[in-house]
Amino acid sequence: MVNSMLSYSGLSEGFWGEAMLTACYILNRTPNKRIVRLTESKRKTLGERGIDCIFIGYAEHSKAYRFYVLESNDSVSVNTVIELRDAIFDEERFTSIPRPRDMIQQSVNKNTTQAGDDSGGTSYVPELRKSTRARKAKSFGSDFQLYLVEGTRNETICQHQYCFNIEEDPKTFSEAMGSRYVHFWKEVIQDEIDSIMHNNTWVLSDLPPGCKALGSKWILKRKMKVDGTIDKYKARLVIQGFRQKEGIDFFDTYAPVARISTIRLLLALAAIHNLVIHQMDVKTAFLNGDLDEEIYMKQPEGFVMHGNEHKVCKLKKSLYGLKQAPKQWHQKFDDVVLSNSFALNQVDKCVYSKLNLILLVKES
Repeated sequence: MVNSMLSYSGLSEGFWGEAMLTACYILNRTPNKRIVRLTESKRKTLGERGIDCIFIGYAEHSKAYRFYVLESNDSVSVNTVIELRDAIFDEERFTSIPRPRDMIQQSVNKNTTQAGDDSGGTSYVPELRKSTRARKAKSFGSDFQLYLVEGTRNETICQHQYCFNIEEDPKTFSEAMGSRYVHFWKEVIQDEIDSIMHNNTWVLSDLPPGCKALGSKWILKRKMKVDGTIDKYKARLVIQGFRQKEGIDFFDTYAPVARISTIRLLLALAAIHNLVIHQMDVKTAFLNGDLDEEIYMKQPEGFVMHGNEHKVCKLKKSLYGLKQAPKQWHQKFDDVVLSNSFALNQVDKCVYSKLNLILLVKES
């Protein structure tokens, strides 16, 4: 949209910011939009993208046209054959392709110099072609700054109000316990375990014969602010659901998702009728889903019960990483909300209403 506005208005690329704001204004008021994705080789940011070609036939293995390129750009070269689906045909214009012999003769007449004397014959010495394309350095804007930082892996360097944290997030529980920020990791890991235990997610039991216990992994991340400083530490226990077997450990995995058009519609209604919008996040949402299948998991690293090392965790609630976790969470939410006299919208199954109250559930 930005490129089309600049092209048809005749403005320079320096007005891309105004065109971007206008495009955002239009898209935010449009319930639906169709997105056309171009191949990576044909993608550009700004500037004209059309090229003159001659239609020569149809593609054999795809629904596309075949074109002979008459002029080159950044993605295609002249005198090549390309296959495209997006094209505008000029029915009033017909251009023939020069024959190879004519092209050679034209090239000789244009790019050669005549040498010799009156007595001798005439010979043509071709001139060397040199590209006229000017090299242009890529610009990231006037506010872009690049700093080259030298330091150890575990060193934090701050310069010119920008803070660069060189240490990477720990990949395992052992790395977190060996980090110099171990007290932060311990705190968030303990909070995660407390939420799991408070929710009665599992009970310790013996592994039945013929069953295999799934493993688990600690996912440890640091959330960063825009200025490069640390916002918060986050830990999550994730079960290795990729080892589940369909028909044994899980059956259905689907879960409805709110449409973007529904969200825009509700925001528009709230703006028109001056309604109050309140957003909330359910912490460890998937832990609220009840499981119908019997799933066993090894005790998580760092929290193996002393004296019960041989036992495993029999899951009563869903856990992050399980194939059926989104479905079980939505089913639990649906049961609770409908039992409190909310009505389910038949067009979008993620919208619930009760008197002047509207609920929209959206997974993140």
